[in-house]
Parts: sequence; structure tokens; C-alpha cells
Amino acid sequence: MSLEPKIRAALEAAFAPTALDIVNESNLHAGHNPEAAATNDTHYRIRISAAALGGKSRVAQHREINAALKFAFDQGLHALAIEVK
Repeated sequence: MSLEPKIRAALEAAFAPTALDIVNESNLHAGHNPEAAATNDTHYRIRISAAALGGKSRVAQHREINAALKFAFDQGLHALAIEVK
């Protein structure tokens, strides 16, 4: 099963976003690690708008998002690009 629905559910539960876009970019990075790339769940980009992240520094926002997605990193997520709007 793809990580995408799990990532979406975790971010919705943690931040109640008003906008959330999740893009799987794994195919763009297949040459990095062919074994990991076989899962097609290694690289994601998220764009998120949420009041829960407002007023926080970029570092704090990223730390909170990474903490909410720790399970995904434990399951093979290698890179996460984060855009908070």
C-alpha cells in the first residue's frame, strides 16, 4: 500500500489543514537507490495550509510535520519537501 493515504491521514489528524497537496516525486529520484525506488514511496512533496502551523518559524513547522510523519520515514520515506502556505 502506498504511503500517500497514510501521510494524508496523519497530516489531517495533526494539523486540520485548509489545503493539502501531496505529490509523489519518487519516480524523479529513481537513480538514487534502485532498491528503495522499487517501492515508489521514497520522495514526496507536500503543500499545506493550516492554522496550527501559523505564526511558527519554518524550522518549527518542519519539525512538527516531520514528527507527525515519523512513521513514514520508518517505513521507507527518504525525502520530504515541505511548503507551508
